[in-house]
Amino acid sequence: MALFSLARSHKAARVLPGFNITLGFTLTYLSLIVLIPLSALIFKTFTLTWDQFVEAVTGPRVMASYRLTFGASLIAALVNVVFGLLVAWVLVRYDFFGKKVVDALVDLPFALPTAVAGISLTALLAGNGWVGQYLEPMGIQLAFNPNGVVIALIFIGLPFVVRTVQPVLEDAEKELEEAATCLGATRWQTFSRVIFPSIAPALLTGFAMAFARAIGEYGSVIFIAGNMPMVSEITPLIIIGKLEQYDYAGATAVAVVMLVISFILLLVINALQAWQRRHTGAPA
Repeated sequence: MALFSLARSHKAARVLPGFNITLGFTLTYLSLIVLIPLSALIFKTFTLTWDQFVEAVTGPRVMASYRLTFGASLIAALVNVVFGLLVAWVLVRYDFFGKKVVDALVDLPFALPTAVAGISLTALLAGNGWVGQYLEPMGIQLAFNPNGVVIALIFIGLPFVVRTVQPVLEDAEKELEEAATCLGATRWQTFSRVIFPSIAPALLTGFAMAFARAIGEYGSVIFIAGNMPMVSEITPLIIIGKLEQYDYAGATAVAVVMLVISFILLLVINALQAWQRRHTGAPA
């Protein structure tokens, strides 16, 4: 009787419905939001013959856009890993005047419309901009070329690294650092052997999120890139151009290539994360 009452009270304490209902809602939601659109993308691509598909995804302008999109995204994500870690470290380990303001500014790229971000960066870095007017006479051009693409992608990707690493640093056990110091470890040894292994999976996660976000970025890039074919034209702009020309199959073909490459890169990053957890013994 007591066991029955306990089971009954445990069942009544459940906030969400049972497993079958929640699983059904989950699969339905994922199908509507993710699986069906991706399936439509792939099925539309199948309307092309193999030769047409290869021609659509390997044209000179398309290949140049691949190099710029993935290359700039990789550079921006790597830069964000370094500076995102520094920003997260400062926000967690130090107290200073205006800390809450700085912490709120980190989330600005999340709230700011991407078009506004692109216009702001262009007004700042163009040849007649607030900063560009001093750099351009020295031969440093940061707008309307691939440099502008990288800067825009760094701007929109920084919060992903900071917000991924910050809670891990907050939960880090400072006793381990103190023990390493007592044992004679230098600051670099303490960071590289005690702190870094615990935050490495979070850094990889932040890198993956910033990289994936940068690959699909459009609004903040088109204003500062210049959109010159073979020079500063990103792949999303190629897709938009094909759609405006009513080449829907060609647009979906390029999109499928980007999708496949993105999936492969994310799988590689997830495999690195799993290896890092096994190597360091960090929880999954």
